[in-house]
Amino acid sequence: MSTSELQNDRLLRALQRQPVDRTPVWMMRQAGRYLPEYREVRNQAGSFMGLCRTPELAARVTLQPLERYDLDAAILFSDILTIPEAMGLGLEFVAGEGPVFENRIKTATDIDRLPRPSPDQELRYVMDAVQACRQELKGRAPLIGFTGSPWTLATYMIEGGSSKTYAASKSLLYNEPEAAHRLMAKLADTVADYLSGQVEAGAQALMLFDTWGGVLDPQRYREFSLAYMQRIVEQLPRERDGRRVPVTLFTKGGGQWLEDIAATGCDGIGLDWTTPLDEARRRVGDQVALQGNLDPCMLYAEPEVIRREVRRCLAEFGHGPGHVFNLGHGVQPETPPESVETMIQALHESSPAYHDATAPTASS
Repeated sequence: MSTSELQNDRLLRALQRQPVDRTPVWMMRQAGRYLPEYREVRNQAGSFMGLCRTPELAARVTLQPLERYDLDAAILFSDILTIPEAMGLGLEFVAGEGPVFENRIKTATDIDRLPRPSPDQELRYVMDAVQACRQELKGRAPLIGFTGSPWTLATYMIEGGSSKTYAASKSLLYNEPEAAHRLMAKLADTVADYLSGQVEAGAQALMLFDTWGGVLDPQRYREFSLAYMQRIVEQLPRERDGRRVPVTLFTKGGGQWLEDIAATGCDGIGLDWTTPLDEARRRVGDQVALQGNLDPCMLYAEPEVIRREVRRCLAEFGHGPGHVFNLGHGVQPETPPESVETMIQALHESSPAYHDATAPTASS
């Protein structure tokens, strides 16, 4: 599909800090359990990974939020743990417990034995889902591809699932730093292959979720998380069909490292709700766009509170390009769908005042 067929390019323009007519919006986890139509398809698929592995169903749930809301992007329905699963660690999603790996990493030998899965083979189903999404979107909005950062993937692979302390993962960094670097390097290069494959299949923007980078101390964050995200950014294709493919990095709890993140060469930084937008903008200047950062729990509030908080976010960022409105983390499963509609309507009503009225609304 050529760039001229993209009907809404607000997201791509905003991530390049180009003028837009209103602030673009999408939501992390915008396709998911809070939507009844998603739950119907999930039941049809039989399991979460069954849904991820069926391209036509993955495409269907990817587009569901755009059928319901006036959003400026679709994000591929998948999971950050597809790479560890493709490495043979035996991923299972357990009710009430979340992701669990049957074969977790325990030794340096386990690290060295990990294969490097291919986007054209073990992860082909994801590429097929990207292609199916692009076909179904028909140019109405760009498609975002994504995965987890090497550090975040490593925590699940070492802990065997979710963790509150990350004791095993941090112990590897402290006790066997050379082995930890080998793991991060292998994951970084695999992630670069995977995201490049998504671009080849049709993804028009990319997102790297460093969900657990904020649990590290500053030295280890820079050494074991950020350095490998930069390694990924440096390997990615940054242009496709004559257009920039923007890359956004999101470290939850990473507001203290904004300058370092901006220096990686990324196009955008995702912010959680603990970092004020005006402070972030002062610190990074014109280097990158900013994405965020409404607290997801704000969507449990009364409609007028939601509208007020949307206006506050807009005022906090201020006038001009370079802001992608989003939540500070993913949509919560219990979120009322009508609250999302309230948020989006408020954004559409209030954000044009922060932009040049002559800015283009779609690809020229």
